[in-house]
Amino acid sequence: MFHQVWAALLYLFGILLNSIYQCPEYSQLTTQGVDGKEFPEPHLGRWYFIAGAAPTKEELVTFDPVDNIVFSMATGSAPMQLQLRATIRMKNGHCVPRKWIYHLTEGSTDLRTEGRPDMRTMLFSSSCPGGIMLKESGHGYQRFLLYNRSPHPHETCVEEFQSLTSCLDFKAFLRTPRNQEACELSSN
Repeated sequence: MFHQVWAALLYLFGILLNSIYQCPEYSQLTTQGVDGKEFPEPHLGRWYFIAGAAPTKEELVTFDPVDNIVFSMATGSAPMQLQLRATIRMKNGHCVPRKWIYHLTEGSTDLRTEGRPDMRTMLFSSSCPGGIMLKESGHGYQRFLLYNRSPHPHETCVEEFQSLTSCLDFKAFLRTPRNQEACELSSN
């Protein structure tokens, strides 16, 4: 009997704490767009990868050897398609080009990566000026990624991102060092 009462009290205490302290709000982007522009137009162009968060370090291991990454998002060659190009500056100084094709989901900002049917990418607003958050999930991983139009956003942007993801129980955090110049994006 004592254990049941104790368990009930702990449960009620947990509900009370949860109602007092909730994670900061973040909202998934909609197709209505930003500044009256239809998705994805406001999100085309150059982006810098700033930081990532995941439940475990293993879900961020891909980014360990990276110094910085610059991306360019453009409309694809077919409707409902986005082309993403990136250059990755490795910590050893090498530049590694990458390309992806995203397929837009009708009536949503969810993205599907061509050739990776298990991968889902969702776009979220960021309180940081010029910022956006992505949540990637796939077979055996999930992670939040912070991007910004500037390679060096204000420090509070990164702090807010880390606070939000920590509150969501994403305990592993990684920030790109950006000690080297970004690599040039190829035009094709």
